[in-house]
Amino acid sequence: MADIAPDSRFASRFLASPNFDERDGSPVDIVVLHYTGMPEEEAALARLCDPEAKVSSHYVVRESGEIVQLVAEDKRAWHAGVSRWREWTDINARSIGIEIVNPGHDGGCPPFPDVQIEAVIALTRDIATRRHIPRDQVLAHSDIAPQRKQDPGEWFPWERLAAEGVGLWVEPVPPFDEAFEAKPRELDAFVEALATYGYGVELSDPCETKQAIVAAFQRHFRPIRVDGRVDRSSIDTMLRLLMARQAMAAES
Repeated sequence: MADIAPDSRFASRFLASPNFDERDGSPVDIVVLHYTGMPEEEAALARLCDPEAKVSSHYVVRESGEIVQLVAEDKRAWHAGVSRWREWTDINARSIGIEIVNPGHDGGCPPFPDVQIEAVIALTRDIATRRHIPRDQVLAHSDIAPQRKQDPGEWFPWERLAAEGVGLWVEPVPPFDEAFEAKPRELDAFVEALATYGYGVELSDPCETKQAIVAAFQRHFRPIRVDGRVDRSSIDTMLRLLMARQAMAAES
């Protein structure tokens, strides 16, 4: 097989995975960041190229900062699984998936090396620039599949990415007013705010579903405490985030 040139100039090579299919014509307007969640880097790469595993991503960012492409950007990689953002449910059809080598929660939540994060920033910024992907649609796997996934984790440095123009971030309001108990109308308002931002949640969802989605929001945007509880810190951070997105839209 002839060598395939990577789509991104930041990828060092193309290691072709058989796990992909054709896109359905949806615009490619989301980047989803994952961690591999496996203890061994080579084993993670092998799994993403194993036809029996039926899983893949467009790119893998190794701990060394090397970027390997597995699936062409114009193909539909299999990384999102059962997921939702806004009204969209086939996130694979409209996204680019980036796997970041890290053993994840099961592996003790080790920090991401600086060189690896620098590579993630360069790659994601390149993809978003070429494909005109808005900053608020650079998402965590946990954002689109909050009842199943926790990656890339609450220790992932979203603030650092945003400082380089990748993703949307606001300074979270620290937890305070520990005695606060949200009233039913405040809980409903927060669920509606989550849905406005893009999370796949409805007022009619069971309490455990809503709690998982609140935790996903916290994991991304208020990571100091991820407990699924609607407290004043989460409410105020969400208000900041919605205002930041409104300002971003006004500038575009």
